[in-house]
Amino acid sequence: MTALYDLQYEDIASQLDWRTQPSKISPRFMAISGDSHVVEPPEAYSRYIDPKYREIAPKIIANPDRSSKQQEVYWAEGLKPFVFYSGGGAGLKPQEVDMEKSVFTGTHIGAWNSKHRIQAQERDGIMGEILYPTIGMLLCALPDVDYMQACLRAFNQWLRDYCAENPKRLNGIGQSAARSPEDVIADFHEIRKLGLKGVMMPSKPSGDIDYDHPDYDKVWACAVEMGLPISFHVLTGRGPHALAAPPRGGKLAGFGAIVRELQDIAGLFIFGRVFERHPDLRIVLVEGDAGWAPHFCSRMNVAYKRHRYHMKTGELKRLPSEYFLDNIYMTFQDDWVALKNIDILNPRRLMWSNDYPHSDSTWPWSHELLGHHTKHLTEEQINWVLRDNVKGLYKLDIDTSAARREAAA
Repeated sequence: MTALYDLQYEDIASQLDWRTQPSKISPRFMAISGDSHVVEPPEAYSRYIDPKYREIAPKIIANPDRSSKQQEVYWAEGLKPFVFYSGGGAGLKPQEVDMEKSVFTGTHIGAWNSKHRIQAQERDGIMGEILYPTIGMLLCALPDVDYMQACLRAFNQWLRDYCAENPKRLNGIGQSAARSPEDVIADFHEIRKLGLKGVMMPSKPSGDIDYDHPDYDKVWACAVEMGLPISFHVLTGRGPHALAAPPRGGKLAGFGAIVRELQDIAGLFIFGRVFERHPDLRIVLVEGDAGWAPHFCSRMNVAYKRHRYHMKTGELKRLPSEYFLDNIYMTFQDDWVALKNIDILNPRRLMWSNDYPHSDSTWPWSHELLGHHTKHLTEEQINWVLRDNVKGLYKLDIDTSAARREAAA
């Protein structure tokens, strides 16, 4: 019987200690991470936020739950205080991830201080990163949309300054609260002005219309015209779902459910005919892996061919799978299934990531992992997935060949 997986990250991390053992860097696997993170210190919001909201800017407070081992929690008006220890879990053994201390006094200073970020990149053989928020993902659940917009715009300004330390290797993704199509377009222009490389939008927009509504057509046309990739990250749906009580079966049972959020986005843009109206639009499904995509595409095709008449879907110009494989990029880190099935995916739309510094990260043992997961890939496929796809999508100014030659010297 064929094994269901090859080597997984935990098989490596359980045996090695990042604090005492060096990583084994191979020029062959040097990569640009398509999904890494910053962990925003409170001043990321308080320093830049609209003065109207300064008193309630997101901040760290003492944990009001005296029964918890977590001494500190992050607070934002309208949300239940939340812990963020796993934001700095990269490299830790599984039993160490549930840390009792704040991430800011814990493991990875590069997560919030960009002067230390390049050192972390080099430790894992990373030539550059696409940077997403941590706290900003959870702020997408804020009930006050105006407050959310103020928070996200403050984050964008802080991220600009963070990336200024090394603009070639640190490439930020700005956020929009999606209050209205007009606001989104204004955010696009501000994000571009700040020098950020793309836009992360909540999985569900604010207001009464969804992303496939004709009013959003001007948004997608603007994104194409400006060359801005649009990202949808797990745990960014509107509402408190990201902080909800454990699902049936407990927290681990719900771990796979976050992928559903991204599948819903794919279905919306395909069957809502967004890609049909905007064939040059490119979106990125972030941190939901990619091994599920072949079956998802097949299932969409079956549903379309069999049920489009009685479900009043009408005719699409192309099969659902064709839209998916052309218009959608996916990021993943420890997904052997995706690479095993690369021939029934589109290898030009896959972007490997190390997810530093989060607990799902493959840092700093990414090369050990990739050495196993890419055994059957061609050199061209490795180049696409580890470097060329992300570099091309975001138009990055990174000389990947020179960096690999330098590492080999």
